[in-house]
Amino acid sequence: MSTFRFCPLDKKHKSVVGGVKTNDPFRFNVEFSRPSNPEHVYLEVTKEGEEPVLYEMERNAVCPEGFVSYDYMLTLTSRGLYFYRFFVDTEKERVSVGCGDDLSAIVGGGNLWQLTAYDEVSPAPSWLKGGVFYQIMPDRFYCHEGTRLKTKKDAIYRDDWNGCPEWRPTNEGKILNNDFFGGNLRGIIKKLGYLKGLGVNCIYLNPIFEARSNHKYDTGSYMRVDSDFGTRADLEELIKKAGKKDMKVMLDGVFSHTGDDSIYFNRYGNYETLGAYQSSDSPYASWYQFNEDRSSYNSWWGIDTLPNTVEEDPSYSEFITGEDGVIRKWTDLGLGGWRLDVADELPDGFLDKVSSAAKKKNSEVMLLGEVWEDASNKIAYSYRRRYLQGGQFDSITNYPFKEDILHFVKTGDAARLANTIKYIVNNYPKHTLDNLMNLLGTHDTARILTVLGDNGKVDTREDRANAKLINKESAFAKLKMAAALQFTLPGIPSIYYGDEVGMEGFEDPFNRRCYPWDNPDKKVLGFYRKLGKIRSLNKHIYANGEYKLITAENNIFAFSRTGKKESMVTIVNNSDSDYEISAKTEYVDLLTNKPFKGQVKAGTAVVLKETKYIPPKSVKV
Repeated sequence: MSTFRFCPLDKKHKSVVGGVKTNDPFRFNVEFSRPSNPEHVYLEVTKEGEEPVLYEMERNAVCPEGFVSYDYMLTLTSRGLYFYRFFVDTEKERVSVGCGDDLSAIVGGGNLWQLTAYDEVSPAPSWLKGGVFYQIMPDRFYCHEGTRLKTKKDAIYRDDWNGCPEWRPTNEGKILNNDFFGGNLRGIIKKLGYLKGLGVNCIYLNPIFEARSNHKYDTGSYMRVDSDFGTRADLEELIKKAGKKDMKVMLDGVFSHTGDDSIYFNRYGNYETLGAYQSSDSPYASWYQFNEDRSSYNSWWGIDTLPNTVEEDPSYSEFITGEDGVIRKWTDLGLGGWRLDVADELPDGFLDKVSSAAKKKNSEVMLLGEVWEDASNKIAYSYRRRYLQGGQFDSITNYPFKEDILHFVKTGDAARLANTIKYIVNNYPKHTLDNLMNLLGTHDTARILTVLGDNGKVDTREDRANAKLINKESAFAKLKMAAALQFTLPGIPSIYYGDEVGMEGFEDPFNRRCYPWDNPDKKVLGFYRKLGKIRSLNKHIYANGEYKLITAENNIFAFSRTGKKESMVTIVNNSDSDYEISAKTEYVDLLTNKPFKGQVKAGTAVVLKETKYIPPKSVKV
């Protein structure tokens, strides 16, 4: 049989790479090697839940040498998840051609490619592209001298800034999360210059609303800044002063549940209002689900301190998304965006309303969803989600990249990383791809250096609380390869506070220690500053430059990012031997600011730009 050529990541074959906008025509092109000359070639397109539609492709009058080419111009009129394939007629039957394992759909199976169609309700935020996220847990970032607040009666206020957060359960087996180290909003204001030096343009804050715990995912009141963090005025000042440095602030919206110690549930009677736990006559009673005798209630993952909300409840929905609701109240201050916690547990209708409420205040506000898998085809609770089909998210937490970057750095499996990137580039709309939150660590995962290094015996929680890397230099070498990928692949790199100075730590709360201002690792910090500088000086490429894989073999991963006039190349050599290449173009390695001699040393990365580029002065550490 003749050779069949089609690649959805090549604009020659599919004129729009990634998801397509409804009502915008785009072209498919397939090629067959001569002497084969199929009389009829068909494109079959199936919208999920509907019957397939067959389109006959038109033979192209201008064919590439040695090949016969066929085209079809398609327009999709409704958003959704589609799958497509190609057929030819033989003398005996109609047979499908192509695909196989190359970008075959994760769902749908067989020889089908996935196609995501979206309605563009509002443009993706332009201010974010090419920038850097920085994630902060406010209690653990910085305590500005003289501004520490101690307002909670049941809290333990710590004076050992570098101490390990309390992890031992009570006699009842509960983790109280009630020890506080004193970080607050004024501390973040004090460090805005530091963040600017990292190339940050979006400061992502873990929850700041009133709550009993140190992590604040147990909201007590959505309408108040937590008194240990400061005031509404402090938040306004942070937003304004960050704005003067071209940085935006993104808040964490936790709407799938509240705290049991909240104005709405009021399990312990700490609020003057009549809470849902206290009485079915509470104005908040319909927000929660109790059993018939009200002896128990639906809670997040069975944790009784986190009662689940009923997002479809009209009263709750109005409270969060209405004219005087939570979203509009805080967006009015000039927020850059909202991260929506556990997006899988928020119904589509509720997400539509959250997005609409935020965008009506400011079309440039970003909506970012916490999704751990491919968000284009995610099924949550037996229901296909439409996160990326318009009217919901501008960005997603890009855990697929994280998992396979780390897998590559630890094992050298370049092919798996390349495949994951192909799927995301193919399945996501371009504006989502460019805004993805590319993370290596968060408050939910172990610290990146800890993941990449040898930590000795870590069988028990006690072991992990006291664990230290045996060879930090070895872990740092791996981190440099991982971070080079994180900062140059499509999307926006996200730094979890302290990763840039070599912080260590296993699972919560060991990954939530305080930032070591008195003892940062300056080598690690210097490397992150270089990466931030590279992005800021080449924003025109990293904002939306096209991604193209160069090689993913023999523990080598290389790709280019191409803008309108120039391109950048990243090469990571995770092998035991130096990698030699013969480059036709002269490059400078931006990580060293030295001419590239055609060699990538074993266990290192290079970020290359043509030598017409004038390198900046050395970055001070």
